[in-house]
Amino acid sequence: MKVVIVNDGGNLSVTEMEKPKITSSDQILVKVAYSGLCGSDIPRIFHQGAHYYPITLGHEFSGTVTEIGNDVTEFAIGDLISCVPLLPCFICDECQKHYYSLCKNYTFVGSRISGGFAEYIVLNKKNAFKLPKGVTPLEGAFFEPMTVGMHALLLADGCRDKNVIIVGGGTIGLLAMQCAKAMGAKSIAVIDINDTRLNLAKSLGAVQVYNSKNLSPEEISQALSINRFEQIVLETAGSPVTVKLAIEIAGPRAKIGLVGTLHNDITLSEKTFGLILRKELHILGSWMNYSAPWPGEEWQLVSQFFLEGKIKLEPLITSIGDFHTFIAQVTELNGHPMNGKILLNCM
Repeated sequence: MKVVIVNDGGNLSVTEMEKPKITSSDQILVKVAYSGLCGSDIPRIFHQGAHYYPITLGHEFSGTVTEIGNDVTEFAIGDLISCVPLLPCFICDECQKHYYSLCKNYTFVGSRISGGFAEYIVLNKKNAFKLPKGVTPLEGAFFEPMTVGMHALLLADGCRDKNVIIVGGGTIGLLAMQCAKAMGAKSIAVIDINDTRLNLAKSLGAVQVYNSKNLSPEEISQALSINRFEQIVLETAGSPVTVKLAIEIAGPRAKIGLVGTLHNDITLSEKTFGLILRKELHILGSWMNYSAPWPGEEWQLVSQFFLEGKIKLEPLITSIGDFHTFIAQVTELNGHPMNGKILLNCM
């Protein structure tokens, strides 16, 4: 089979390898359909961020079950699945409370073990989510990034009749925005510094969009004042500037969900910190995307939204290509963020 190998130093290559075999009765063999590049893969490729080299990355993928272990009753040959990359221990105190995202004794597909940038992969049965009929393989490759935003929205007790503000109009942000709309948000605003992203957000259902490069936090806050109560503010950009902005624009007793991962230290001024107190803000850290029953309500809701036709993916996709096209697109990033999802087509 063909596999994408990431070598130390950011070099990617296509290699022929032996197709993997099931070695445990609780495993399944999957023929990968589509596999997406995650923003977290970029430092693994270009900035020595992987656990080891050489490595095959890829944790956002779908595929078809082609073989099952003797103890697998949850899946049948021919089932379409989406990868559930986390494998928690299920026995630690956190897991016993169903805080699976917080498990310390976990492994992770496409990070700690080989991932889905390959034609075939062997998975533990708990690393697979069976997709219902009507969900496509392409949609299946978006379950993992979609559930990241869903997890934060559920931590904030859902967003029905609430005013949702997305700070950061990248793929995660715009998927979360569509989920918020599907969950019955009263209003949706998106903030970014890129007009192209803001125009895309508007076409996907945002009621208000604001360019924080051109508007001050005070001006954005004033524009949002009509919907200043019952707010959920999701920070999805992962920048010290946008975390500070989220605090500054939030309304009274707003819930701020921190989704983006910072790669630089953040320092809050006395004034900005004071806003957390004076506005009685709720700061929610959100890590990964799992709950009970495993893998969680997040995954079930995403299934429902796809079946109901509430999620648009095509505008969020930069390219879908074969192994060599995929490598060329990723290499072209040269360590910079993506502008839209890059996918490997293994079908």
